[in-house]
Amino acid sequence: MITSQLSPPRARDRFLDIVRALAILGVVVQHWAMPVLDYSGGELTTGNALTTPGWWAVTWLSQVMPLVFFAGGAANLISLRRASSTRDWLAGRLRRLLLPVLPLFAVWLVVPRLLRDLGVPEQPVALAGSIAAQLLWFLAVYLLTILATPIMAAAHRRIGLWAPLALSVAAAAVDVARFDGVPLVGYANAVFVWLAVHQLGFYYAEGRLGRLSPRLALGLSAVGFGVTALLVAFGPYAASMIGMPGAPVSNMSPPTVCLVSLALGQIGLALAAKRALTRLAERPAIGSALGWVGPRFMSIYLWHMPALVVVSGVTVLALDYATPVPGSLLWLAALPAWLVLTGLVLVGLLRLFGRFEAAPRPATVTAPAWQLVTAGLLAAGGLLGLAAKGFANGPELWIALVAGAFVLSGKAVTREPAKAA
Repeated sequence: MITSQLSPPRARDRFLDIVRALAILGVVVQHWAMPVLDYSGGELTTGNALTTPGWWAVTWLSQVMPLVFFAGGAANLISLRRASSTRDWLAGRLRRLLLPVLPLFAVWLVVPRLLRDLGVPEQPVALAGSIAAQLLWFLAVYLLTILATPIMAAAHRRIGLWAPLALSVAAAAVDVARFDGVPLVGYANAVFVWLAVHQLGFYYAEGRLGRLSPRLALGLSAVGFGVTALLVAFGPYAASMIGMPGAPVSNMSPPTVCLVSLALGQIGLALAAKRALTRLAERPAIGSALGWVGPRFMSIYLWHMPALVVVSGVTVLALDYATPVPGSLLWLAALPAWLVLTGLVLVGLLRLFGRFEAAPRPATVTAPAWQLVTAGLLAAGGLLGLAAKGFANGPELWIALVAGAFVLSGKAVTREPAKAA
């Protein structure tokens, strides 16, 4: 059995908690505010509000996936060092990530057929299934970072900063090949880019980044955003840090090295505000909110797009609502109501399904490590398949892969009796 060095218990890091909470809030608000929707003749047309000229600048802050992977890297190293063994840690992480997705699958095995039976045309049904599934790419890639964490933790100990530097150089090399006529190789950066950012979280977990003064943190931010600006100005990279419809180049699908420099910019800003953010997190009301969000982080991510599908279906298809021109006074007036309505639907979904994420996890694992790694790889493959194909177009094979991976990750598990509080 591979073991990890145990660390003494420590208080929760409120800075990491609030960064994760702000990141998931940013993801949700951006995804709910972006759609430009209209329905006519049985066809739902969609656009993106962030294609409005000049609005690409918003994405340099609203594209918060770098902060998600950074905070995830810190949390993963901290929890790995506390675990009794790497195997126990891996089993717990796999089940924590995979269990919340199973009720989502159960719902979407029924929803397309139900919508068709209710007379909804095929195009909106297929679009709804695609929207609900496409963000599963994050869970697939995050599973791969989980599998790599023990190896990357060893690399962190042995070669330190050379690990994220090597990953960043690899990401740049992949971009060169991608833009030189080998586009499919770009998807390798789903590993190189996000592992590089995840690795930066290790430095926070060890206290190195956390000790930066606000001035040095702002300097780090300036370097990160400055390099990103140079890459956009003189390289083949898009100005927007999210994928835009019809754009010839995307920085997200597949990821580019721009996201590594963007991560430095965002991490530097967050660290510069660390004291203020920590004080904010220590307020009772904010602390209670963080305590509610923390155990539901993945559930919020998984269900925020189905909440958008529900609201869009009722307002756009049933009530003939069309999104006002983005940036207009009518759009600005309607946006708060749209966000509140979708938020209420999300809260309802979380009351039904959020409990799965907080379900008890195995205390002792006797399954071999290769079985857990196989489960992680199968799940990642199934999730990527769903992200590419959607829920409305024969998702059974991909769902079976993920469900099988969940069963495999929990095989040969014993539970310890619950301890008194």
